[in-house]
Amino acid sequence: MVDPIELRPARVETERMMPMKWMTPSLAACLCLLLAGSVAHAQPAPDTSAGLATPATPATESPAPEASAAVPMMPVDPSPNEPHEHICNNHVDDDHDGMVDCADADCFDDAVCAAGGGDERSNAACSDFVDNDGDGAIDCIDSDCDGPGITVCNGSLDQNSGASAGGDHEQGDDMGLPELSGDMTVEDLIGRYGDADGERNDYMCSDGIDNDGDGRTDCADFGCRFDPQVTVCAGHPGFHFSVVAGVGGTVNLQNIIDNVGQQGDRANVRFSRLQLRVLGPIPMIQDSFFLLSMRLEKSPRLTFAHFQVPIDNAGHFVAINSGSGTLSSGLIISTSKQPLLNAPFYLFNAFEQGNGAAIETGGPITSDGRFTFRLFAAGGSGEFNGNVGGAFFRSDDRNFSYSAGGQLGINLIGHYSRFDSPFLYTPGPLTVAALIGAKYSQRPRERYPAVNALGVFQYQRFLLRVESYTKYIMDYGGAIQSAWNAQTSILLIPRHLMFAADIGQFYSQGFTPDGGFDSLLRRPINQFEWRVALHWFWFRNIGVLSAVYRQTVFDDNPDRPQDPTLERELQVEAQFRF
Repeated sequence: MVDPIELRPARVETERMMPMKWMTPSLAACLCLLLAGSVAHAQPAPDTSAGLATPATPATESPAPEASAAVPMMPVDPSPNEPHEHICNNHVDDDHDGMVDCADADCFDDAVCAAGGGDERSNAACSDFVDNDGDGAIDCIDSDCDGPGITVCNGSLDQNSGASAGGDHEQGDDMGLPELSGDMTVEDLIGRYGDADGERNDYMCSDGIDNDGDGRTDCADFGCRFDPQVTVCAGHPGFHFSVVAGVGGTVNLQNIIDNVGQQGDRANVRFSRLQLRVLGPIPMIQDSFFLLSMRLEKSPRLTFAHFQVPIDNAGHFVAINSGSGTLSSGLIISTSKQPLLNAPFYLFNAFEQGNGAAIETGGPITSDGRFTFRLFAAGGSGEFNGNVGGAFFRSDDRNFSYSAGGQLGINLIGHYSRFDSPFLYTPGPLTVAALIGAKYSQRPRERYPAVNALGVFQYQRFLLRVESYTKYIMDYGGAIQSAWNAQTSILLIPRHLMFAADIGQFYSQGFTPDGGFDSLLRRPINQFEWRVALHWFWFRNIGVLSAVYRQTVFDDNPDRPQDPTLERELQVEAQFRF
């Protein structure tokens, strides 16, 4: 009996020598049987291969190991999958793992995939998985890839949005625009590449006529599209509008109890708030932000303006705004985000001056955002009424007012922003944070350093905010004024019912001005206030019905003895917020 292993070399040699195109299943079976029989009897195999050559030497004359060594190894076909993405800029998925070039982890450390090597303003640069300009946005996420001539980010949408207003064919397809190169900007296309440079104002760019005869009408014309002075053809960069409208009634309960005042002093019904806000990115500036807030209850007035742009990829920014809310965020939060319908007036009146304008910078101190900072400087002249551009003088005093300071943000758990809302509609994450700041301010009639601290704790349906403000007046013999406020929000039924309450106090010590009090410098009156509110979300988070009760106790005012020392007020209001 022959060891089966000895059969393998002869079989391999036979199969290797046979032309496979002549092999049939029956012939292969016969050859295997004949070969096996010849090996078993140590005799040459009969020639039954119909002219095909078979080994003439018996298998026993060549021992198995030598025969095995003499047989050439079959060539190994290369694997269809490369082990790595070895070429990172050939637009080929070399290792067939579904990721091409710089999108593949194998290429992350390759030099061709390094960020900051050029511009992100061409079809090639907007589809190479590289942050070419190093601004933190890759390919189609980068706003630069939304420019003219760049089509790789269009997807399947019809991008022929530049059709002429009155023409008979579509124009302005970005497919026909040249790609920007070097230091070119879209403004460099005006007057070139077939543009006659004859339409560059809002009138000609909206009349439906190809005024300069270059084949492009209105917003399809390079001048209309890319001249920043033309506004009718400006693209939509993602602006968002919001409206807060409140219709409510107030009842002065103390006047009713004391039986004083006319009917109009006891109750009133009116539009209590009407706020319009627009916010969004600044066109052509990645990760920018602007906010405009207008109030329309009595007369149209812009109450807050904020324009912010990044200065690096780490989250640092520089901003220009109207100067309200230098340390406290109560003056910049929308009216739709006030759990007691109005911010606590006593917490800001003596501490936050209405500046004409402010510049600030800030951002994270640590990469995880646990510590942040903000520095600001603001100034103006006259008395300010909280409106953008609003200043008035009630005397001949024309002193220049200014303020400067900084703020440290500490996020122990979670992250908190000074723009966050204390209004609860759904449960929130666990957050423990604080803002601590200091500033120096000079008003027309006083100079003072001030410190502010805000602590925030939120867990699911519960939110607590505690804020304090203190200043030292350097004039009039020196005085200390302080205020504090503790506010809580409790979500009783998510998406339906929320309870809110706050309590606070303002007090002043050692205030003795020389020359008496006047219209610009009034005697500070100590006060203590508490409020409770109940909010019913009757239509999602858009329609809200609120009831607020307020009670305020004042010290006697020697200058105005007729002023009330106790106020009780009930306010019921229906809000629409969208």
